[in-house]
Order: sequence, then C-alpha cells, then structure tokens
Amino acid sequence: MKKKILVAGGGGFIGGHLVSRLLADGHDVRSVDVKPRSEWHQVFDDAENIVADLKLRDACTRACRDVTVVYNLAADMGGMGFIENNKALCMLSVLINTHLLQAALEAGVERYFYASSACVYNADKQKSEDVIPLKEEDAYPAMPEDGYGWEKLFSERMCRHFREDFGLNTRVARFHNVYGPYGTWDGGREKAPAAIIRKVIHAVETGQPSIEIWGDGKQTRSFMYIDDCIKGILDITASDILEPINLGSAELVTINGLVDIVEDVAGVKLQRRYNLSAPKGVNGRNSDNTLIRQYLDWEPGIRLRDGMAKTYDWIHAQYVKRLAQPA
Repeated sequence: MKKKILVAGGGGFIGGHLVSRLLADGHDVRSVDVKPRSEWHQVFDDAENIVADLKLRDACTRACRDVTVVYNLAADMGGMGFIENNKALCMLSVLINTHLLQAALEAGVERYFYASSACVYNADKQKSEDVIPLKEEDAYPAMPEDGYGWEKLFSERMCRHFREDFGLNTRVARFHNVYGPYGTWDGGREKAPAAIIRKVIHAVETGQPSIEIWGDGKQTRSFMYIDDCIKGILDITASDILEPINLGSAELVTINGLVDIVEDVAGVKLQRRYNLSAPKGVNGRNSDNTLIRQYLDWEPGIRLRDGMAKTYDWIHAQYVKRLAQPA
C-alpha cells in the first residue's frame, strides 16, 4: 500500500539509500536534511526534497505533516575521529529525536523508526579484541560511548516512553558500522571502511609504498553492507519488536584484516604505519544477531569481501573524478 513517508536525514548516506528503496517500492517520500541539497549524498527528483534543521520544533512539525511513517536517521555524526572530538555536537542531535517524536505524535504517525547505534553498549564489555558478541541486554548498566553513545541511549529511552505513555508506535535498531557506495569517504567524517579504501587508492594512484592506520590494527569490528541495512530497517519497522534490536553483521574482522581485504581488492601490498595516538574507539565490538534471527529470520546477505569490492569501485570512481576537476 502506498504511504506518505518521511525520511529525516534523507540527504545522508543511509537515508539516501532508504529514500531510493522506498521510492522503488512505490511510496510518496519526503526527504529532509539540514545540508544544502548540493551536499546530499543522493537526490531523487521523485521525492519531496526539503532543506530544514530538524533540531527546530517548527521544522519537525512541518516535516511530519500528513505522513504515515517516520524514519529518523538524522544526526550530526561521523567516524570515530569526529565522534571523539565533537561530543557536544553529537549530543545536540537529541533535539532532533525529541522534536520529531513530539511532531509525529501530534501528526498521528502510525510508525516511527529510530536509528540508534552500537555505541550505546557498555564499554566494559568491549575492552578485548577477542570480544564476545554484544547482546541487546549489554547496553545496561549504562556506560556508552561518551557524547554520541549517551545521546543514542537517551533517545532510545525517549522512543520507549513515547510508546508506553502516549501510544506512539516506535521501533529502534542499533546499527553496527554500515558501509557502502554513496557514503562519506573523506573530509573527517568517514568511517573505517571508506577511510581505508581511500588511503589504499591514494597510495596506488600516487605510488606511495605505505598507509597510516589508526591504532595498532588489532581492534576488531563487524561491518554491514548498506543493502542489508536497508532491508533490516524495513523489516524491523514493519515488525512487532518493541525493544531496541541489533542490526549488524556478525562477521568479525580486525582492522588489519580489513586492510588485507582492501589490498586484495586493489591488487597491492603496502607497508603499514600505525598511529597509536589517533582515535581508535573500543578494542572490540561485534553484533549478536540471535534476536533478529529469531524474530525476523534476518541475516546479512553480502559478505564483507564482496561489499568492500563494490565500495572500492565507487570510491575509486569518485577519487578519479575529483582528480579530473580543474584546480
């Protein structure tokens, strides 16, 4: 059934892919982002594209007018370098979720999806590279990533209490490191997969024999390809799952292993310079997918090597395109 849907943060990486999928499914989509339209990751003529600051209450009221479903992916965030150095900016995103919840309630929205993060998880459970996959219950007792993680955890609770107190039908997913084409790949907000791909491409194109890696390369993560993420978002939103649930891959890899994959895709072998003073995040983090398998029979369908190859091709094209532009 065709619905009027709001994608908050529609100019962002995940938001742009979600808008694309919703349009392909025949929905009427309103895409809202604070960035100038020229800076959106993807723009679709078939959508209603609005530039607005959703930290403002009036902007949220206008954005939610006449919509049936709200997907809140809007946040001021980036990779670990940005998160560790911009804690206040990350926490200000709490205004977006607070005002969108109020506006969605007033507009009679049927479903409200909130994009949370694995950064909500207790840091004491992420000290070892040989990490035990994180279960949903591991967010408490609370000790999330300072700044960004606290905002996400608080916003999860806001969604819960708007559901319990006011009857707004909320759903929450905790994203684990989403990557893919049409994402940020330079400038300081990019995440590890894109940053490593860019560094390898730059080394290849300039003939440099080495690349810099943040940390010692032993830290472990799991990474989820964007197509799997979009399917998970839609499945969770349509489900009866009331509590926050993991949305991520359980395919654990070290950062050194991720570099190995990119080198294999590029057909090179580079020397590695480890910057031990750079932000590196927790030592280990992986997603326990027991609940999402149980409730939705959901598993990532794209292997890390395959997803990284697709992402490499896209970033390489962007890199070459930029080089061709006049100075």
